[in-house]
Amino acid sequence: MELQSKMITVELTDGTSVRVEATSIGDRKINFQTRPFHEVTAVIESLTREIAETVHKVKPDRATVKFGIDIGIESGRLTAVLAKGSSTANLEITLEWG
Repeated sequence: MELQSKMITVELTDGTSVRVEATSIGDRKINFQTRPFHEVTAVIESLTREIAETVHKVKPDRATVKFGIDIGIESGRLTAVLAKGSSTANLEITLEWG
């Protein structure tokens, strides 16, 4: 299955529009032009909250978390994608104890 990517417009909460490249996940074609960006930021917020809770439990002296996302479209909604194609996630967590 070949992934379909398309430039679409996402609308930020203040009404600003930004063009992003989105990849279709699954068999559906991308057939809309504008989506609210909060569909992606809600996923980022939840992911970040869960990582922070886990880091808090292990209590390192210092923690660094890096992740990159791709924007995907699944069931007509935007979604943050950590793994694409090769099934490897772009998530790096460094924990340090003194």
